[in-house]
Amino acid sequence: MKNTLETEVVVRFAQASDAPVIVNFIKELARYEKMPEAATASSEEIAIQMQSMKPPFECLLAEIDNVAIGFALFFQNYSTWQGQPGLFLEDLFVQEEYRGRGIGTKLLKKLADVCIERDYGRMEWEVMPWIQPALEFYASIGSEILDKKKCRLAGDALMRLSRSKDGDGPIH
Repeated sequence: MKNTLETEVVVRFAQASDAPVIVNFIKELARYEKMPEAATASSEEIAIQMQSMKPPFECLLAEIDNVAIGFALFFQNYSTWQGQPGLFLEDLFVQEEYRGRGIGTKLLKKLADVCIERDYGRMEWEVMPWIQPALEFYASIGSEILDKKKCRLAGDALMRLSRSKDGDGPIH
């Protein structure tokens, strides 16, 4: 493949037919974040969701010569403090051999364009605190690096909470 400095990078919205590419990037990102077993989405599930009346997410693909080299998967969220919708970036990934060439910046710029076009108040995402290159990159584009931790409720714990009675105390 040509050097990205010689070939134009195209950023476009993904379609349902891109589901296998999206799932591949999800799995690559999970490996990079040292959690490969956590990526269980299938191409079929992603394609069905993308074709639904109200898709739960949108996705951008960065391509060189029609070959995907990176992606950004996002969805709308809402800020009660601002009183307006925002964009939550769930996943951003550029294949290793293309990092440091402005592709992540192109994806984030397109997401910023989406925010402006849709009158969103902000764009947010999370980053693993040990991924120093990502933290430095995000700071370099003016991102505020907040000190917050993600909480997650899933699987059996989610089911237990759903089935619990109000005021039951700890749910174990």
